[in-house]
Amino acid sequence: MTPPRSALGASPPGGPARGPAPPGPRRRAVRGFTLVELLVALFVLALMAGMAWQGVDLLMRSRDATQQRLDRLLRLQSVLAQWEADLRQVADTQAMPALDFDGASLRLTRLQGDGVQLVVWTLRGGTLTRWASPALRGLEPLQEAFMRSHQLLGDEAGSLSALDGLSAWQLYFYDQSSSAWRNAQSSGDLAGADAGEPPPTGEAPAPPAAPREALPDGVRLVLDLAEPGPEGSPATITRDLRLLPP
Repeated sequence: MTPPRSALGASPPGGPARGPAPPGPRRRAVRGFTLVELLVALFVLALMAGMAWQGVDLLMRSRDATQQRLDRLLRLQSVLAQWEADLRQVADTQAMPALDFDGASLRLTRLQGDGVQLVVWTLRGGTLTRWASPALRGLEPLQEAFMRSHQLLGDEAGSLSALDGLSAWQLYFYDQSSSAWRNAQSSGDLAGADAGEPPPTGEAPAPPAAPREALPDGVRLVLDLAEPGPEGSPATITRDLRLLPP
């Protein structure tokens, strides 16, 4: 007897039998940042921005300090160059001291064009100033300028603020006869007047001129800076110059 077709594995009505369907792709769940994570990220960004600003500020301060030191060095070199130019042109008029230092001011007479110029270097209020008169001809205008120079206030025509930031200054003169430096306010060697030609016959000889102080052979300038040097040591600038006869 033949079994029914359904018992022999015949397909059920409606088509062949199918197994379970394969699983489809799963959708990942979208996860956002929490409030704590956002706050931590903002804190890290703020910290990095602050560190970057401090670095930029330190760089700008260092650049400004370097530029100030460079400007001061160039100004100092310019002042010392003018100082040496004045001393190299010192001229002894025999009417007044060619170099006169009273502790606060140095007065000197120098050749300028076809005349003689009076120059005064003064330390006033921590600032080294320079005053120069016009080129003068004749002893009377020169003596008048010399007397007027004792009343300088620093705002006269011809005055120039040369260098600031100084606490004190000092001058020393070198005499080759003694081979030693001396304080510029102390007396130096005396130079006698030239006897010149003898007077004509029958005339009385002229009285000898009073001895005067001779020009030194060298000048030493010592500047004390107001700002201390390395490790708090006092900062000084020393410049020696040999005087040559014009």
